[in-house]
Amino acid sequence: MAALLLASAFSTANVYAQETASATATATIVTPISITKDVDMNFGNVAVQSTAGGTVVLSPAGVRTVTGGATLPSTATGTVTAASFTVTGTGNYTYSITLPSTALTITSGSNTMTVTNFVSNPSGVGQLSSGTQTLTVGATLNVSAAQPAGTYVSGTPFDVTVNYN
Repeated sequence: MAALLLASAFSTANVYAQETASATATATIVTPISITKDVDMNFGNVAVQSTAGGTVVLSPAGVRTVTGGATLPSTATGTVTAASFTVTGTGNYTYSITLPSTALTITSGSNTMTVTNFVSNPSGVGQLSSGTQTLTVGATLNVSAAQPAGTYVSGTPFDVTVNYN
């Protein structure tokens, strides 16, 4: 009997209270954000004094203003357009806008000018009402005194980046 008691003492398992809960995993894939160029930026026709350079500021609305020796011909304005893009994605999502932070060089033969101070509408953050929004971009054209005549074009396009917030 003592042997039976001793055997039962060593074979007794401790019983603890245990609980288990379960959870599911979920992921939602949203429509990828995309940006498509609709219209290139064009500062139009610009004249400059032989002794003083200046700037042409093109707003995101496509309106030009000048400083210094730069002037805008009143009759032959040329094509004036802010760059325009269509941003698409998931409706009502917001997104950040990244514009060029360095000067863009535009050339005509061996002659150059720079485009700087890019601005957009919307500025900084946009919202995809119904999944789409138009984004327009303006900038400042820096014109030197006696800038040689010609059509100046960027060798590489400038980048506008959008990303969901």
